[in-house]
Amino acid sequence: MSALEFQPAVPVRWLTDAVAAVFQALGFSADAAGLVAGSLVDADRRGIPSHGVMLLPMYVDRIKAGSVSRAERAEVVLDKGAIAVLDAGHALGQLTGDQAMRLAVAKARTYGVGVVTVRRAFHFGGAFRYVDLAARNGCIGIAAANTRPLMPAPGGASAVVGNNPLAVGVPRADGKPVILDVALSEAALGKIRLAAGEGREIPPTWATDAQGRPTTDPAAAIKGLLLPSGAHKGYGLAFMIDVLTGVLSGGAYGQGVQGLYADVSVPNDCAHFFLALDAEAFTEDAEVLARRVDDLAGQVLASALAPGTEQVYLPGDIEAGRYDRALRDGVALQPSVFAGLVEIADALGVALPPPVSAG
Repeated sequence: MSALEFQPAVPVRWLTDAVAAVFQALGFSADAAGLVAGSLVDADRRGIPSHGVMLLPMYVDRIKAGSVSRAERAEVVLDKGAIAVLDAGHALGQLTGDQAMRLAVAKARTYGVGVVTVRRAFHFGGAFRYVDLAARNGCIGIAAANTRPLMPAPGGASAVVGNNPLAVGVPRADGKPVILDVALSEAALGKIRLAAGEGREIPPTWATDAQGRPTTDPAAAIKGLLLPSGAHKGYGLAFMIDVLTGVLSGGAYGQGVQGLYADVSVPNDCAHFFLALDAEAFTEDAEVLARRVDDLAGQVLASALAPGTEQVYLPGDIEAGRYDRALRDGVALQPSVFAGLVEIADALGVALPPPVSAG
């Protein structure tokens, strides 16, 4: 058993290498392992631990059980002009998601727009990664996924739609895209699981228990229903994302999508949607769009401030600040997440060096 001692913050490089080593020990290539590790660590760097290294035990269990494939590419089952449909074959979503958005960007270069859907997919981590990729290649990017039903329709008492994530990224002249990345529930299920693991209560606006009553108990919330962000608005958006992902791709939707933490031998079977709009197709010069986005951003940042407010932010600015600071200060991990990583590495025979103190 490893004698590594817990540190509240670990270096980005150490954590990325450690997670990548786990995936390599499971049979993935160095490139694939690095891409998946980068996705998980980037989520933690951005302060989104629900999509970070805490997912590693579930990923490993599913790979071992065979519900997540060791394949590193999706099959292109339809390629027609500006659109494509991929069959992921239950491969890691970070790998097929990267493939899909790169294909969407390539199509946008030719047609002005590229749309790629992915069926028989698996959790793709933080959606921000894919729209950031598009934006840094001169495109407006949109990424979405469906999940198992977690939220009721307004007035309903059973789960009928997922808290389906949606991300949009737009390029800026300074090279740092504006990124919106949201799940359509008041809080992601991963945040509730994190609260349960830490013994914390949750706000009563996040979820209900199994009887439909608002709850502050994360364990009860996990057995209950998530509440949509913006009530009927979040519900409506979640429904439409299920159409764009599962219905449009020919994949699973609604009750056909399986839970990540249910029977790990049963594929998650979610679906993804990726769209890229080539800025030059609309403006003849990508810099025109970037400058106009900068101008809009400047108007927002020049906003008059409400009492007690020191600053307003663009979408994604707070997460981007955390991301940059983590390189200096290290990535904050909960003790249980650190212990889980060490335990998995030990079980796979991966020798992890002690993390050098960050900060």
